[in-house]
Amino acid sequence: MPRFATSAPKARRARGFTLIELLVVLVILTLLAGLVGPKVLDQLGGAKAKTARVQIGEVEQSLDLFKLDVGRYPNDAEGLRALVERPATAPGWSGPYLKKGLPVDPWGGAYQYKSQGRHGSPDVFSLGADGKPGGDSDNADIFN
Repeated sequence: MPRFATSAPKARRARGFTLIELLVVLVILTLLAGLVGPKVLDQLGGAKAKTARVQIGEVEQSLDLFKLDVGRYPNDAEGLRALVERPATAPGWSGPYLKKGLPVDPWGGAYQYKSQGRHGSPDVFSLGADGKPGGDSDNADIFN
């Protein structure tokens, strides 16, 4: 007779986590989320601002190409639309200058355009997350 067959069967204890162990893990995860979460969200906001700057740079390059072809920048009435649709008063236009159409800013708003900007050249800008002039942090305007 085999040796282990002679011993009485012992009740096996079910293996698993106790409620206390689960609560300890949940507390640790909550503390980690509290420490790391805000930093990740701050980086997300910064990424949107960087995306807006890159898109504004592309629009600026398209404006320069428009100026080379037409001899001037679009006026305020023509706006950025002149980069994708030929204005009636633009001889020499050889666009569209933005192949994918006019981009929208990372917050879903339209980019703004002023032909006579702050420094004498055209301004292309986003109104930020709030869609209103001014603001700070994510709500700050982003200019070229």
